[in-house]
Amino acid sequence: MINIRKAEERGHFNHGWLDTYHTFSFADYYDPEQMGFRALRVINDDRVEPGVGFGTHPHRDMEIITYVLDGELAHKDSMGNGSIIRPGEVQRMSAGTGVRHSEMNPSPAQWLHLLQIWIVPDRMGITPSYEQKMFDTSERQGRLRLVASPDGADGSVSIHQDVRLYATLLDGEEVSHQFEKGRHGWLHVARGNAVVNGIELQAGDGAAISDEKSLTIKGEGAEVLLFDLN
Repeated sequence: MINIRKAEERGHFNHGWLDTYHTFSFADYYDPEQMGFRALRVINDDRVEPGVGFGTHPHRDMEIITYVLDGELAHKDSMGNGSIIRPGEVQRMSAGTGVRHSEMNPSPAQWLHLLQIWIVPDRMGITPSYEQKMFDTSERQGRLRLVASPDGADGSVSIHQDVRLYATLLDGEEVSHQFEKGRHGWLHVARGNAVVNGIELQAGDGAAISDEKSLTIKGEGAEVLLFDLN
């Protein structure tokens, strides 16, 4: 069973400096039917104006993954980390007992486009931690590249939950994924167009996947994220 969440059905706010779409309930957008999927709690599709961003603010007990699509993101946090995140890099921050951080667009001219993803951890009160890794275009082109997992498999970032996140770039190629019994999936089309088990999807569309043994994804100019969840 595949249930489609169309891009235009998402929560949308344009604050001028920030143009944001919320796949699931977040901040001022609340829909009791869209509170997340399994352990996946947030997918925010954010475009940030040059020179501004999210000032220092706190988080607790959440696995936060940042995936940059265009531009650069400047990160600082109370753990002492300071870095620039670029397209192809995946940042994981485990908020645990509490962390404060800021996320800014350092460019004077280019808009920043990113996905911020929240996953509910498998336990509360862990020690906060940070990780950032690059996954080259060649690693994601025409294949599902594991970029986050509970055990850091294949050089992925490690998250505190039984979730595996894959990223792929598709220009006419086709990839497939097999689900183990009892597993679920969430697919997000970050850009371009994709056909998933025969269903046409566009940028911003999502799909909740349950009781499917396999998934076939074909794309044109597409960047796609696939979550394999328990």
